[in-house]
Amino acid sequence: MTPHDAAEALRWLAEMGADEIIGEAPVNRLTGPAPKPAAEPVRAPLRAEAPAPKPVAQPGPGGGLSAAGCMSLRDIETALEGLDQCPLKKTATRLCFADGNPAARIMLVGEAPGRDEDIQGKPFVGKSGQLLDRMLAAVGLSRQAQDPESAVFITNVIFWRPPGNRTPTEAETQICLPYLLRTIELQKPDVIVCLGATPAHRLTGRNDGILKLRGKWVTANVSGRNIPLLPTLHPAYLLRQPAQKRLAWRDLLTLRQMLDAH
Repeated sequence: MTPHDAAEALRWLAEMGADEIIGEAPVNRLTGPAPKPAAEPVRAPLRAEAPAPKPVAQPGPGGGLSAAGCMSLRDIETALEGLDQCPLKKTATRLCFADGNPAARIMLVGEAPGRDEDIQGKPFVGKSGQLLDRMLAAVGLSRQAQDPESAVFITNVIFWRPPGNRTPTEAETQICLPYLLRTIELQKPDVIVCLGATPAHRLTGRNDGILKLRGKWVTANVSGRNIPLLPTLHPAYLLRQPAQKRLAWRDLLTLRQMLDAH
């Protein structure tokens, strides 16, 4: 093999994802060569020994992943725990799927976990989450409430923290999005509140800025079901721009009026 051929072979392996050489057992290079493992007898493969296929995480169209095999919210969380295709999982501390009451009428959808969420494994538990809890309490809502009428269920578009809180890539979003849509199908919210532009764009197909989208009821069509959706400002944005809290308050009053009317 010429040096050129070797370089091309290495390039091809890297493109296929084989960019690390890892043995099945650790080797201490300071104590001399590791003993060679005993050779195992060669056996003909048995059909019964083939591993059972996973019910989810099968490649789907458009580079996404199918979540149709999940029959409950617990199934979705379990499937995400075993989902190795998302590169964010390799850099995050833990999965951050959802919080709140699964029977709630209202689903809140954010963009992605931050540092505190990555540590605790729950969405909106840092400073922005504490602000969100106070905002919800002002209109009689809480993630701890047992009554579905006053409870909320909280999740994100992305289920693992992007490194440095960077914006998720399109590929990362497409891997997670089917699970968000399946979560909406199973949780069956009466109302969706999008915290920030990213969830509003993903669930409505619109690409207007959040200041233009906020405070106006639109419709999210999920598996043929039309769900009222209200975009509003993300709590993290409100921490940076406190003067905009007045706009978020108007949005919460709009939400409260809609809940009281139905």
